[in-house]
Amino acid sequence: MHRLLVDSDSLAAGAPTLPPAAAHHLKVLRPRPDEEIELFDGCGGWRRYRWRNGLEADGPVCFTARPPVSTTLFACVTKGSRWDWTIAKATELGVARIVPVVSARTIVRIPPEERMAKRERWRRVAEDAARQSDAKWLPVVEAAVDFADSLAMVRETNCFVGALTDPPPPPLLAAVRAGGARPSMPPAVYVGPEGDFTPEELSSLLAVATPTSFGPTVLRAETAAIFAVSVVVANTEWRCP
Repeated sequence: MHRLLVDSDSLAAGAPTLPPAAAHHLKVLRPRPDEEIELFDGCGGWRRYRWRNGLEADGPVCFTARPPVSTTLFACVTKGSRWDWTIAKATELGVARIVPVVSARTIVRIPPEERMAKRERWRRVAEDAARQSDAKWLPVVEAAVDFADSLAMVRETNCFVGALTDPPPPPLLAAVRAGGARPSMPPAVYVGPEGDFTPEELSSLLAVATPTSFGPTVLRAETAAIFAVSVVVANTEWRCP
């Protein structure tokens, strides 16, 4: 079924007026007569429509509750399409928030004056991923923050980070099931850049996050992000009643 992202007010209309992006997408789709199309607002609301020389409501507005556990992905920005891929896959997996980070060794440097424009493009990537994956909730995609500024956000979560420490840290799965440093806080994972954290960054991060191992091999940054999100989302949902 085709899905289009609209604002919440449009869902209440029996024959809605689509925003430009959704209207363009619908034009490209060229729906057949009586074809079913879903409109959703990214905030849990959705409604089925039929194409009859225009969209006609085919049922009431429905609402899907937000997942009981909201996971945050802190990830240092990677190059080009790899970062878009990370946003898309994290959205498909159901993260609630994505925080792009610029650390000392992040290859992609984003000047402060360009960060809001980048954020809008990244939001569109998340919107496309949500539309294609039947996600009812869109993640909050933050503007890129410097590493030092991300630490205050980490303190508000139960964050797990892949890190080489002495002694070696427990596997991520074991750390999540053990509860982490702040089990009463919403879960998060933190993934470093291609060049890894500096020793100073890692030290400050481990003061507010739980060190873990992401496995016996060295993962690319985008692989590490999706591996970590998959483990945390699966096992925090497993803990829910």
